[in-house]
Amino acid sequence: MIPGGGQPNMQQLLQQAQKMQQDLAAAQEELGRTEVEGQAGGGLVRATVTGSGELRALVIDPKAVDPQDTETLADLVVAAVQAANENAQALQQQKLGPLAQGLGGGSGIPGLPF
Repeated sequence: MIPGGGQPNMQQLLQQAQKMQQDLAAAQEELGRTEVEGQAGGGLVRATVTGSGELRALVIDPKAVDPQDTETLADLVVAAVQAANENAQALQQQKLGPLAQGLGGGSGIPGLPF
């Protein structure tokens, strides 16, 4: 609601929406460049993902490799990747959350991960 009952300035609203869209695009680009890590087994397996969730690296300590027990290694890999993705989601929330608030609360906006 506009104070005084006047009509909203459509040009100003369009400029604000365009700026928010640019800010969102810049934040998403930054997320794509930012890397976060997750680990499992006390650091025996470390996964690196971008802030947008793309797996970039996987490091496995030789101590984690037991040819007789590949299931444990697989579990450690999955856990490390999940931990890295959780860290990426937290980073997304940190970077994109304030922008979503400016777009009307964040919930129910198609294409946004929160």
